[in-house]
Amino acid sequence: MTFKFYTLGCKVNQYETQAMRELLISNGFIAANDNESPDVFIVNSCTVTAESDRKTRQTVRKFKNKFPNAIMVLTGCMPQAFKNEAEELQDADIIIGNTSHPSLPSKILEFAKTGKRIVEVLPHEKNEKICELKISDFEERTRAFLKIQDGCERYCTYCTIPAARGFVRSKTIETIKQEVNNLAEKGFKEIVLVGINLSAFGKDTGFNLCDAVDAVCENVKIKRVRLGSLEPDHISDEMLSRFKRQDKFCPQFHLSLQSGSDATLKRMNRHYDSAFYAELVGRIRKVFDNPSITTDIMVGFPGETDEEFEKSLIFAKKINFAKAHVFSYSRRKGTFADKMPNQISNAVKSNRSGLMIKATSECATNFLNEQIGKVFPVLFETFDGEYFLGHTPNYTCVKTKNAVNCGDIVPVEITEVLNTECVLGIVQK
Repeated sequence: MTFKFYTLGCKVNQYETQAMRELLISNGFIAANDNESPDVFIVNSCTVTAESDRKTRQTVRKFKNKFPNAIMVLTGCMPQAFKNEAEELQDADIIIGNTSHPSLPSKILEFAKTGKRIVEVLPHEKNEKICELKISDFEERTRAFLKIQDGCERYCTYCTIPAARGFVRSKTIETIKQEVNNLAEKGFKEIVLVGINLSAFGKDTGFNLCDAVDAVCENVKIKRVRLGSLEPDHISDEMLSRFKRQDKFCPQFHLSLQSGSDATLKRMNRHYDSAFYAELVGRIRKVFDNPSITTDIMVGFPGETDEEFEKSLIFAKKINFAKAHVFSYSRRKGTFADKMPNQISNAVKSNRSGLMIKATSECATNFLNEQIGKVFPVLFETFDGEYFLGHTPNYTCVKTKNAVNCGDIVPVEITEVLNTECVLGIVQK
């Protein structure tokens, strides 16, 4: 049987799609060609916002219409967090949650034999182990995402992820080394460590994130390691010092902010205040040469006053982020924030989002201008017909017209800011 995937959401989902892809192939399934109608179509869903759920529903319907004879599978965070809503999607023949990924091949074969709809969404258990699915490749990418942690126990008042992902659990250091070895043998030079709450890695095993970084850096074929999104209050001076000691560590820190207003942060049940966040950014910039600080910022959280938004806006400008993902608060059934008073109108959220995007875009341009004249080792990834595109260690996007081989790391001098997302450079001989 042939199959195709469509993945929504985060880097963890992308990793899990690759793991399920390899699981299917090991069980005799065949990846369909781009122009081929598959026997099985799998949607790996996201549920971080209401918009994510809407996209999941839309995607299932779209591909069921496109491939009416395919077995339609819905998996991922949406059915795990909202089983009843997922079950209402009658176009999905098989619905399984994140806990059931290892059973995907058997579920497909069962449906093919019986034609009877399958819905299996098993709840997360307190002492469950992290799913042992592994990857040995990462399709059509120059860098590989490596999931080392799952689950979250922070219980932010707006978030459904604890329901979708369960409790904190981590891979062993030995398992990480095995996966890194497999990826290195396939030619990958950069590994991105990812997790649902990556900063909590090792909480259940007695290790911490530095141990995972060290494990990746041990492999001589891996030239770079970078981190996914981090919770600010988990990052200590000792961790920064250990990261600094690794020459392969990329100085890019995606520190989830959410708001620059302390009052808003408290209602969100975030575990830090703006002063702590600013102090941490200062420490990172002192320890590392030319790091990039990126973030997520939410606007329109319940009760966010004009004054609170203004504080958040000023704070974002103060930090001068290299990049910020700005998004509006989305009501999620079952969360504390959904029941909070003083919900913000869509019009106000849209206006605040526009103001925050404008401010953080100016900060991004400032950061890119600071890169001009510097020479970086750039890992090149793609060619668009005109430019070769790659990234520096601090994840500045670089384009050049000089001929290079994708997958190579070569020195490039930054010469010009192309836009708020990218710079131009000249390859150094």
